[in-house]
Amino acid sequence: MTESEEIEKKSFSIIERKLGKFPYPEREVVKRVIHSTADYTFSDLLVFHENAIMQALKLIKNRVKVITDVNMVRAGIKNSSLIESTFCFINNSEVIESAEKQGITRARASFRNQAKETEGSFVVIGNSPTALFELCNLIDKGIKPGFVVASPVGFVGAAESKEEILKREIPSIAVRGNRGGSSVAVAITNALLILAERDEL
Repeated sequence: MTESEEIEKKSFSIIERKLGKFPYPEREVVKRVIHSTADYTFSDLLVFHENAIMQALKLIKNRVKVITDVNMVRAGIKNSSLIESTFCFINNSEVIESAEKQGITRARASFRNQAKETEGSFVVIGNSPTALFELCNLIDKGIKPGFVVASPVGFVGAAESKEEILKREIPSIAVRGNRGGSSVAVAITNALLILAERDEL
C-alpha cells in the first residue's frame, strides 16, 4: 500500500465512524463528499432522489455520456471505461456568442444551445445555478436527462435551483442550501463511478 493509499484508507475509516445512520450505498457517496471537503455537515445537506443510486449505476454501466457545467468539474471526474465521453460546452464559440447576444451566462447558454445533448445523459452541475435553472426549463419542455448531480454554490440562486431540480421526477443527488461546488459534484460523481466499477449492486 502506498503512502497516499494508506492516508486515504485512514481518512475513510475516521469518517465512517460518524456515518452510522447512512445505509450502503448512500454512505459511499456521503463519505467521499466529506473526504473532499473535510466537512461533516454535508451529511445533512445531501438529498438522494428515490432509487437515485441504482438509476445512476444503471446509466453508467450502459456507458452513458456525461455533461458538466464547467471544465473544472469535467477535469475532476475520474477516467473510467464505463463512461462513453465527458463534455463541457461552456467554451464553445457558439455558446459564447449566444450568451453575449442574449445577455445570459455562458453556463445557461451551454445547456440551452446543446439541449438535445442532455437527453438521457448524466448531467453534473457543480458551479452554476443558472445552468441548473436552464436544465429545469429543458426538463419542463420534455428534454429529460437520465440523471443529475446538483451542487451549484453561491448566494444567488444556488439553493433555489437545487430545490427546483428536486421537484422534477428526474433521478438526482443534490446538496441543499447555498453550499456545494465543483469538488462536491466531482466527489459525488466519482463515488458513483467507483460503485459501478465494483459491480456489487
